[in-house]
Amino acid sequence: MKITEPTLGTPCWAELGTTDVAAAGEFYGALLGWKPETDPNPEAGGYTMMLLEQDPVAAASPLYQEGQPVAWTASIAVADVDATARAATAAGGSVIAEPMDVFDLGRFAVLADPAGAVISIWQGRKFHGAARLNETGALCWIELRTRDTAGAIEFYRTVFGWTVTPGDGYTQWGQGGTDFGGMMAMGEDFPEGIPPHWALYFGVDDVDAAVEEATGLGGAVHVPGTDIPETGRFAVLTDPQGGAFAVFRPQD
Repeated sequence: MKITEPTLGTPCWAELGTTDVAAAGEFYGALLGWKPETDPNPEAGGYTMMLLEQDPVAAASPLYQEGQPVAWTASIAVADVDATARAATAAGGSVIAEPMDVFDLGRFAVLADPAGAVISIWQGRKFHGAARLNETGALCWIELRTRDTAGAIEFYRTVFGWTVTPGDGYTQWGQGGTDFGGMMAMGEDFPEGIPPHWALYFGVDDVDAAVEEATGLGGAVHVPGTDIPETGRFAVLTDPQGGAFAVFRPQD
């Protein structure tokens, strides 16, 4: 789906922090059809857009802080980054990266919810975010995995105004009548050392073919192709540098 301007309070961008931006470009290019385009300006620090045809859908960047893990982070579109950062702090979260301008493109900050799950916020100016969402090769879902589902509901409702639709062991997040993400409780199947986090899902035409392609490219499988009744099929993978992500195909 083509996006000209994101809906406030919903995901608008996906960004990978990695130890090897070039290798990430090769891996995701082969897997999802992306074309990497690195900003040549020294001030950009190697920031690389991932294009689907000519449309930006995600990005990869070097790790900027010591101890920063290789990970995907989703950005939520907001009208005022500074006000949202204050609201997150008041609601018990924290600000990991203080609000700052990115040239004339927009303004961002990196937040953590009270349990520690990291999410970014983006106030678009010249750049509003992904030009495509919810299609093959684009971000199609975000999922919070946490040990404090009640606290998460209170936090994200307060900060972003998300709607909450509970289900059988799974909660869905929405905005303006459309669901864009979900939440699952981290149980005994999650090792104790894994912190709460957001998982990003990207659309593919064939989940099992994507799993085979990813492993052939040096990635690993954490959850093999699995059906979700009346919804679709997904798998959870990691890229060669250890960045975790999921692929998804909706049910026809």
